[in-house]
Amino acid sequence: MSYSGSSGETDQPARAAGAFGFVLAAVSAVLFGASTPASKLLLEQLTPFQLAGLLYLGAALGVAPLAYREPARRRVLQLDRANRGRLAGAVVLGGIVGPVLLLLGLQLAHAGSVSLLLNLEMAATAALGVWVFREHLGRLGWLGVGGTLAAGVLISFAEGGPGLAAGLLVAAACLCWGIDNQLTALIDGLSPARSTLWKGTIAGATNLGLGLGLAPLHAGPGVVLAALVVGALAYGASIALYIASAQQLGATRAQAVFATAPFVGAGLAFGLLDEPFAVAHLLGAGLLIVSVTLLFFSQHTHTHVHEPLEHIHSHCHDDGHHSHPHGGLPPSTRHTHWHRHERHEHAHPHWPDLHHRHRH
Repeated sequence: MSYSGSSGETDQPARAAGAFGFVLAAVSAVLFGASTPASKLLLEQLTPFQLAGLLYLGAALGVAPLAYREPARRRVLQLDRANRGRLAGAVVLGGIVGPVLLLLGLQLAHAGSVSLLLNLEMAATAALGVWVFREHLGRLGWLGVGGTLAAGVLISFAEGGPGLAAGLLVAAACLCWGIDNQLTALIDGLSPARSTLWKGTIAGATNLGLGLGLAPLHAGPGVVLAALVVGALAYGASIALYIASAQQLGATRAQAVFATAPFVGAGLAFGLLDEPFAVAHLLGAGLLIVSVTLLFFSQHTHTHVHEPLEHIHSHCHDDGHHSHPHGGLPPSTRHTHWHRHERHEHAHPHWPDLHHRHRH
């Protein structure tokens, strides 16, 4: 968020918008973090497949109002073959396989430990970006990946054999979500809300169908409703709030706030579920904080060329990559439409986002 005015009156609206954006990001992180201890309680009466299905169907319900508030021209799914493949991969790995692996791990370990282990998702996303998706990761980034893995091993050892098994399951789930993150970042023509709606509907129905086929439903209507509400709040509403916060703060600041979600979940689990808190948890949490910070600040700068490109995605005009004209639209206003990039060469610090998929 940039404050272009020199007077307090000029700065005040921008500062108020920024503060509101931080609040939205914080609420989003709390809602998402709370999903792990809440899921631990729901697993007492639901199988992992049943719960995963209900959570993602709830997510679709939670994000549906945001998706259908979009202009009518953006509601129509117009994806080419490559983008349909990316969406399918995100649905299968991120919506079907990943949640079940997480809940299987949650059956074996405490919710606090599993919450902290969810930081492995950021490390998996970064490592996959280098090995598979042609991204760059500097020394700070690799230190962050290594520190996150070390913290995961430390936390898993704290609960013995079941903890190690749970750690492997959660790590596998985070690997699925890492691939999901990379695929979703490459999708053109589908907003985050619409992507979540499709993922929640298809993955939720699939897992719930598998869950009911593998085991009878013993949970009562209250438990089923609770699972849908958790999904709507922790996945659907949380995503909607995160998107809104990113529009106010920018993706970088919003992601920095949202990165607290695993620690929020661990705090709720240790505080409300009366789970044991060992020295390994304290050491692991400290190492995770340092590692996530290193990953977050791992940028690089070099001269790079953007070749001509036409696509559609959410963007604003103060990021140095979108200079096409709009009559009267403030540069910081985020919007979505089909647009063309001309060939452009420049140098600036950057992450491997939609416009920076290159090696260096």
